[in-house]
Amino acid sequence: MELRELRASASASAGTTSSSSGSSNSNSNSGIGGVSGGSGGGVELGGICIGSASGGGVQRMPTKADLFMEQLNATNAKKVALLLVLGFILYHGLLNWNYGSDSCQWLLSKGRFKGDNEWQPYGCMVHKYSLTDTRRCLRYLAFFDNKNNFVFIGDESVRLLYERFIEQLRQLPLSSDEDNNGSSRAHDDSAAVRFEDNKLHMLAQYIRAEEVSPSLIDRLYRLEAEKQLSSVYVVGLTYSGLLGGNITEEVLRQYSANLTLLVAPFHRLVAQTSRVLWKLADRVDEEKLPAAWKLLLNEDIDRLNHVARNVFRYTEATVWESAWHIANGLLDAAIDGHQLCAHGQRLEVQLLWNMYCNDYMNYNDGTCCSSSEPHTTLQIVAYALFGVCITLVCGMCLRRWLLHLRGHTLYVPLQQHQPDPHQHQPNSGGRGGGPTHALSALITDYGTPMVALSLLGLIMAYFYLCDRTNFFMKENKYYSEFSFWIPVGYVFALGLFFTEDSRFTKVLNRDQTDELRGWILLVVLIYYMTGAQRVLPIHMHIKLLISGYFFLTGYTHFTHLWQTGGSGSLFVRFFQAMFRVNFLSVLLCFCMNRPYQFYYFVPLLSFWLCIVYFVLSLPPRISSASVDSNPLHYLYLVCKCIGCLGVITVLFMSEVFFERIFVTRPWKALFVTTDDDLHEWWHQWKLDRYTVTFGMMYAACFHIAQKYNVFDDNNHGNMFARRTSISVTLLALLGVGIYTSFSFLCRNVQNCEEIHSYILFIPIVGYVVLRNISGILRTRYSSFFAWFGRISLELFVCQYHIWLAADRHGVLVLLPGFPTLNMIITSFIFVCVSHEVHRLTHILLPYAVPNDWRLVMRNFVIFLIVLIPVARSDGMF
Repeated sequence: MELRELRASASASAGTTSSSSGSSNSNSNSGIGGVSGGSGGGVELGGICIGSASGGGVQRMPTKADLFMEQLNATNAKKVALLLVLGFILYHGLLNWNYGSDSCQWLLSKGRFKGDNEWQPYGCMVHKYSLTDTRRCLRYLAFFDNKNNFVFIGDESVRLLYERFIEQLRQLPLSSDEDNNGSSRAHDDSAAVRFEDNKLHMLAQYIRAEEVSPSLIDRLYRLEAEKQLSSVYVVGLTYSGLLGGNITEEVLRQYSANLTLLVAPFHRLVAQTSRVLWKLADRVDEEKLPAAWKLLLNEDIDRLNHVARNVFRYTEATVWESAWHIANGLLDAAIDGHQLCAHGQRLEVQLLWNMYCNDYMNYNDGTCCSSSEPHTTLQIVAYALFGVCITLVCGMCLRRWLLHLRGHTLYVPLQQHQPDPHQHQPNSGGRGGGPTHALSALITDYGTPMVALSLLGLIMAYFYLCDRTNFFMKENKYYSEFSFWIPVGYVFALGLFFTEDSRFTKVLNRDQTDELRGWILLVVLIYYMTGAQRVLPIHMHIKLLISGYFFLTGYTHFTHLWQTGGSGSLFVRFFQAMFRVNFLSVLLCFCMNRPYQFYYFVPLLSFWLCIVYFVLSLPPRISSASVDSNPLHYLYLVCKCIGCLGVITVLFMSEVFFERIFVTRPWKALFVTTDDDLHEWWHQWKLDRYTVTFGMMYAACFHIAQKYNVFDDNNHGNMFARRTSISVTLLALLGVGIYTSFSFLCRNVQNCEEIHSYILFIPIVGYVVLRNISGILRTRYSSFFAWFGRISLELFVCQYHIWLAADRHGVLVLLPGFPTLNMIITSFIFVCVSHEVHRLTHILLPYAVPNDWRLVMRNFVIFLIVLIPVARSDGMF
């Protein structure tokens, strides 16, 4: 609708109001584009009231800003995210079509230095190879009878690279000279330097060459005749008179002709599945050059490199551009102005090892030169089922469209789906939630579950494209104090800006719990994005935040049972909670070929939900009403808490007993990793073994104290008298300060985490007290954090694949070359997808978990039957 139409409507409404002054105000519908007059004479535009509060006065006309604000909603944000995804799919499709999908070319050609002076290749991740990793790679290849052959040919810079290359292999327990078994030998003569390790089938040699000569050509042909398959050749040389300067056009032509002589032997070497890298000449720091190098100019070096690029551009040899970029970036640290520093040499060696080993070792943080993960039968079946859903929905829409063209009336249900009862639904993109045009009617009249499953299928395809293929780029994480604290500060500034009055006055009301989950999750996401786990105090505070999430789980579920007495079916409520927690994770296990334990937070939350509901459902069920009728229930409550703590302690004290329980089939597959290892589950479980029970105990103490009027949170005032409030506030601050001091004083991660399990409740309770002791703070909340809190679980799970990358070891790159802008774009798409998954989950919830416990059992049995073939293929039976 045109803006002038809205203004005309508002003027007409104003005239009507003024003509009826003195009469009682009544609501009237303008009938144009959803613009309505309110009782105060205002105009409502898409849920936005425009006009004066009283009957008199001049009404404000809707402006462009009002119309723009009306369009800022989740639905339109998702449309923008969809357009961005389609645009980036097209962009990366063109990149892959023009340059291929082999990330080795990015590893060897482009990159940049990050703030920590580490090299980041363009669009892929590098693994930092240690001595152990290097030997494991060579041993793995030797096991399959592969010959690990490396040849370095060139001037002094190539010799230094060779020495740095075998430095890791020389750092063995035995000497790098011939060991007791004669497995490792180093030879040095005037022509070549060799390093050999028979155990690893390893041979590395350096051949000195200042320029192209007949002897060098002959040596290359002899190397080709040795039939050393899958070898790596690193060649880099200029000409013998380089230090004399005076690079004329004749010199450049002769240099080009000499390099052309190398094309034929290089082609024959590559034909043997070997890789030939041409190392460009490094630039120099002209001001720091010694006297013998003073005639050498960077301009001459660049001209020689330009000739080399032109000669090898269309050959089988690869010009190693990234090595030149590394040397150029570290030029200030060059030794004597011309020799690459040790750090730069190590970076170049790391590139070589990543090129050689990544495709065999499959390190999660090494995607350069690594092939995509092969798909499984289960993935094919899962995506085929989603494809069937999408096909059916498309067929239904096509049929309805044809009926619409023939003039048939399309009937649409008034309510499309059950909204999330815990989520506000203000202005989510449509007027009243119903379809407003024929296209909406074409889609929504046919069973919402089918449409929801189709949308989930498209979302899962995007997940797969991001994290199971090399279609999109990935980069290593980068941590600095700036990169961590600036986003944290920015997020909290936004959270404080979007504060408003709460509808509740209770301690830890719904708005507060959503807010708490929201800011906890946002800080945790920043922690994972920046790789801040290397800083022990930050690591411990993040563990505390995750523990706070579990503490809140125990508190909220105990509070619900205490207040309701288990009215309704506790059985149904349990399965509803389990479905909301596990639906996305189970779906990703099928579609992404990952074990359930991979999403460690979800198995932990599910396990503790089972414990909470088991303890609370044990007879007698304890509630506020039951303790009034039978005070003995207080004792039963204490016994339940002590019994829960006792069982947990027994499991913790005996790791063997713990393993016996959790490696028992058929549920073993729920707790082990891909390597059939239980250690990750044991580590995460013991870290928060008491947290949920602490949450239930705190809830019990809180509600009992509230019952006996120890404090009053039924109004907007403070909970205690002034003097008491000051004392309690100081104690709460002391509790938070104790944990912060502990995290800075503790020096060992293992000891820190062990102590953490016993003292975590102190800062959590301290935060709850500080958040609620003042009536002003208790009755206000951040709608920004609360919005994220409602989708916190989806955010935590989705981050693995569409925000981070390579199973959370790296960062997804949709816009290469602009890290900050890329983070903003991927974050926007990630949040929109998480919100949509949350919405779809609540659409499917009443169908998967109906309110009748018999139907719930039926669906659960069907789900177990579906899992039987999956379990058999995974060896669960």
